Amino acid sequence: MQRIDSNRSHHHQFDEGNPLAQKRILWATILTGIMMVFEVAGGWIFNSMALLADGWHMSSHMLALGLAYVAYRAARHYSRDHRFSFGTWKIEILSGYSSAILLMVVALLMAFQSVERLLSPVQIHYNEAILIAVIGLLVNLLCAWLLHDDPNHHHHHGHHHEDDHGHEHHHDLNQKAAFIHVVADAITSIFAILALLAGKYFGWNFLDALLGIVGSVLVAKWSWGLLKETGRTLLDAEMDHPVVTEIVEVIEQLGEHLEITDLHVWKVGKGKFSCILALETVQNVSADEIREALSVHEEIVHISVEINPKL
Repeated sequence: MQRIDSNRSHHHQFDEGNPLAQKRILWATILTGIMMVFEVAGGWIFNSMALLADGWHMSSHMLALGLAYVAYRAARHYSRDHRFSFGTWKIEILSGYSSAILLMVVALLMAFQSVERLLSPVQIHYNEAILIAVIGLLVNLLCAWLLHDDPNHHHHHGHHHEDDHGHEHHHDLNQKAAFIHVVADAITSIFAILALLAGKYFGWNFLDALLGIVGSVLVAKWSWGLLKETGRTLLDAEMDHPVVTEIVEVIEQLGEHLEITDLHVWKVGKGKFSCILALETVQNVSADEIREALSVHEEIVHISVEINPKL
């Protein structure tokens, strides 16, 4: 049996991090925290359920943004720690997963509070509540602009898989989680403004609580999508990814004498994969030849090959 690690002398930090996103998330956290205080106080004082829900919603976002920032710092701090077999990138993914759970909790609380207010309406001070909601929306839009994922930041040359549009985007899931939080907050602010305007000019007081329920459904939907995406990465559920098929195709092109007996592929960075491959063959083939054949796929950054004689 011949066992060769294709990268004999190397490190295991496969993701370069995202310093720009880290800096922007810090600013977004500060802005969100300041606005959260004004919205919670305004919703309480002026009896607006939509505004109060938006404020509490924003408080959860401030916590999630802070968590995302800490994750970036931790990933960089432990980047050379030998205890992490394949780098510290998944600290960021864990942060995104935690943010998704927090987002789901917020959605449930929003729905509960909105139903409660729908059944027990109160008098709303519209002018003051509308002003605070508009300011909150502006802050949300500013944070969303700060956290928008720039596709040019993740552009790589060479071979890549294609999605339905002909390109694969290597999203920063930690940044994406933070972005979804502020976008969800912006949507909640828009609903709050619409509800307050309808209540002031048409007397539709029920709309304040009703749009709170609609907002909670949207937030829950986004949260579920993020949970599935980050959970898939944390659990290494990547064996249906196109890169697996391409690895198999490369081996098949090398000749019928090679048979794959074991294959494991998992993600170790944004658009980067590690591969463990076991083969049986009747011919003399080296692990270096296998590694060289697979090197056409630049997204495979770590390859371990085991070759056994076929009996």
